[in-house]
Parts: sequence; C-alpha cells; structure tokens
Amino acid sequence: MPHATLDNARVLVAGGSRGIGLAIATAFARAGAQVGICARDTVVLEQAGNTLRDAGAASVHTQSCDLSDATQIEHWVQSAAAELGGIDIVVNNASGYGNGNDDASWQAGFDIDLMAAVRTNRHAIAYLRQSSLPAILNISSINASVPTPRAAAYSTAKAALNYYTVSLATELARERIRVNAIAPGSIEFPGGLWDRRRSTEPALYQQIRERIPFGGFGNVQDVANTALFLCSPAARWITGQVLAVDGGQSLPA
Repeated sequence: MPHATLDNARVLVAGGSRGIGLAIATAFARAGAQVGICARDTVVLEQAGNTLRDAGAASVHTQSCDLSDATQIEHWVQSAAAELGGIDIVVNNASGYGNGNDDASWQAGFDIDLMAAVRTNRHAIAYLRQSSLPAILNISSINASVPTPRAAAYSTAKAALNYYTVSLATELARERIRVNAIAPGSIEFPGGLWDRRRSTEPALYQQIRERIPFGGFGNVQDVANTALFLCSPAARWITGQVLAVDGGQSLPA
C-alpha cells in the first residue's frame, strides 16, 4: 500500500516511547511523516526520538508528559502542534494498566486509558479541522469485549474507550474527521506484559499462547501496520470502527 500521501503528515502518538506506541510512531516515521511523541521517562523518550530519526521521520518532537495530568496534556499538544506546524493524525496509545481491583487501578484506567485520550483529542481537534487528512486512532484492547477476571479495571476502561470512539466519530463525521480504534489481542514485545509473564507466570503464558488460533502471540508490528492503514487516505471511508488485531483470539472457542 503506498504511503506517499503521509509524507510530512503531522502525527502525534501519546505514549509513543516503547512497545506498541513506538512501533506505531516508527511506522509513520518510515512513511516520511513528522512525528511527535510523549511519555514520562525522559531517558526512554530520548532513545525513542533517536529511533524515529533513524527511521526517516521528516521531523521529531519529543516531550515529557504525565498523561494523567490534564495541564501537561494540553501543553504537549500545543507544543507539538507549534513545532510540527499543525496536527493531521492523533494516536492515543497510553494505558494505566489497571490490573488490580483497588482504587488506584480503577483510577489509572479512568485517568490514562480514557481521559488522556479525551483530553488529547479535545485539544487536537482545532488543528484537525484545518487538516486535509484528519484522523484519530485510539488503542483499545480485546479485553473490552472479552473481559478477563485478572483485569476488571483495565477491561472496563477500554470498554469505555470503545464507546467514546464511536461517540466521537458520530460527532465529527460531518466534518470528515475520522475516529477509529484498534483492539489488540495479546502482544508480546521485550519488556512488555507477556514478555514478563513468560518467566513470572509460565503456566498462564503458555495457556494463553495456546488459545490463540493463529498460534502464538502477536507482535507490535502487526498493530503498527494496521494503525498506518487506518490513519492513511487508503482508509478514508472508515470511521467509528473498533478493529480487533488478535490472530483470532477473540473469536468464539
């Protein structure tokens, strides 16, 4: 699929310093886009910025940002837009990974999985209205529709994110601002949840791995390729969709 139309596209990836977020940002960089990313860890953020430059990004903007903080989100969006000359595409990838059932887990899901996307999009929409190829992509999870007892807070937050995605798509459709979501299944990458569970919870790791019809876990590039498509003009007639990228994991047994 040609991506020449993404040359110099101005792309923001919230939570873009590692894992799925970095893979998505790198895919846009390889397509010649200008890429702005944020994360809390400044050292990892700097490394990610170098990765994007090496991948061919037209320009790179990095900024430390706590995505549970509304003021910091606004500052990041405004700073990135000023540096890149506007915004064409927004990808909301951050997660609080609320895998417990305590108040902190529920609050992390609300603040980061849901409200970080709401706030980022709220500040970006004024710029998207001036774009010729505006798109918003929220990164959800198959847990939103196939919940697990190990992550009630996380699953609930992602279900809310899915509903928000469709609601925002409805609100912005007449303006031709597309809003979609990707719901990844179990994705394994260095330092990620399933990479850690391979050694800390090997029985669970193997159990989940064997349940995936395609055989094994997905990788970050599977999600990045889908993100690049959904945000490109090739998907210009797609909005309000939540697309599972899971190797059949969410199919009925």
